[in-house]
Amino acid sequence: MFKGGNQLVLLENGAEYFPALIAELDAARREIHLETYILSNDTTATEVAAALMRAARRGVETRLLLDGYGSRHISNTALEALRAAGVAVMLFRPERNLMPLRRGRFRRMHRKLAVVDARIGFVGGINLINDLHGRRLAAPRQDYAVRIEGPLVADMHVAARYLWQQVLWSRLGLRRGEDAWLKPETQAVGSQRASFLTRDSVRQRRVIETAYLRAIHRSRQEIVLANAYFLPGLRFRHALIAAANRGVRVRLIVQGHSDHPLYQLAARALYRHFLENGIELYEYHATELHAKVAVIDQRWATVGSSNIDPFSLLLSREANVVVQDRVFAGQLQASLENALARGAHRIYRRAWRRVPWYARFASWLAYGTVRLLMGIGGYAQTYDAMRGRASQNHRETE
Repeated sequence: MFKGGNQLVLLENGAEYFPALIAELDAARREIHLETYILSNDTTATEVAAALMRAARRGVETRLLLDGYGSRHISNTALEALRAAGVAVMLFRPERNLMPLRRGRFRRMHRKLAVVDARIGFVGGINLINDLHGRRLAAPRQDYAVRIEGPLVADMHVAARYLWQQVLWSRLGLRRGEDAWLKPETQAVGSQRASFLTRDSVRQRRVIETAYLRAIHRSRQEIVLANAYFLPGLRFRHALIAAANRGVRVRLIVQGHSDHPLYQLAARALYRHFLENGIELYEYHATELHAKVAVIDQRWATVGSSNIDPFSLLLSREANVVVQDRVFAGQLQASLENALARGAHRIYRRAWRRVPWYARFASWLAYGTVRLLMGIGGYAQTYDAMRGRASQNHRETE
C-alpha cells in the first residue's frame, strides 16, 4: 500500500548513511529501534554502538536486534558493554550449532532498519560495517539506504515492534513491554509516495518479489536493476525477458568482485540466457557491489536489503522501500549511471559464447549447488512456517 506525504532522502554508501544515522541516534529523545544483519568489530560499528550507548544512558529506550549468523563474530565484550549501558540487545536465531547444513541455517534476519522516536526511519542494504572492511577494496562498497520521514514510518515502526516481540517471545516464552513502544507520528511532511515492504516465511512470503514483478510487467521504457547476489527464479527471468521482447531496455548490474565466489560463479550460469534474449549485462569492477536497488521507467524505484536470489526471496526476513516518485527515481538512476561509467564492464553476447565449455560446466555445477542449498533451506522454511502458524493459533485460542 502506497502512502503519500513522505520525505525521502537517498543515501549512497556508508559515507552518507552513517553520519545521518548517528545524528538521529544522538537526537533521539524517547525510543530507538535498530536492526542489522552484520554488526562488525570495526571503527564504524563502534561509532554506531557508542551512539546507541549514549542514547540509552540519557534514558532513551534503545533496542538492537542482530542476526545470530551475520553478527556471529561480534565480541562478547562489545555486547556486554552495550547491555551495561542499558541497550536491550537480542539475537535472531543465534548460532549454537556449527553444522553448516542444519535445518533452518539459511533463515536469517537480513533487514537493515532503524526507527527513531517513531518519527524518523532508515531502510536499505548497508550493514553496520565499514565500507572497506574485510577485503582489499580500491573504493568503498557501492550500496544505498533511505532516510524516511512521514506517514510511512508508522509501517516501519509496526514491523520493528512485531519482529522484536516475536524474537522476545521465542527467547523468553512470553511477551513483554508491548505498551512501552511509542505511538508513531502520521502527519505529512512531504509529497512523496512510497510503500514499506517486509518479507517473512509466514504471512508475507512473496511480497517483495511480487512488487518487483508487478513493476516489471508494467514497464514500457527501461529497467535498471543493480543487485549484489542476482540469481532469479524462473518467473523473474521470464518477466525480464518478456519486458526486453516488448522493447523495454533492460540493464542488469551485477558483481564483478564478489565476497562469495561460489555465488558469483552460479550467477554466471544464467548470463548466456539473458544475453541471448536482448538483456544488457554489466559486471561492476570498481569495487564490491552490495546494492539491492532498481529503477523502472524513471518513476518506480526500490531500495532495500533483498537480493534477487532464493535466500532473500524465499527464506530470509527482508525489508525494502518502494517509491513512486520521479525525483527520487531520477536521483537513484543518476547514481547508477555514474557507477556504470565509473567501473562497470559490459558483457557482450559474442564474447560470452566463446567461454570454454569447462568454465560453463563449473558455473552450472555452482548453480546446482546453490539450488541444493536452497532446497535444504526450503524444507526448513516450510517446517518452521507450519510450526509458527500452529504456535500462533494455539496462543490465539488461549
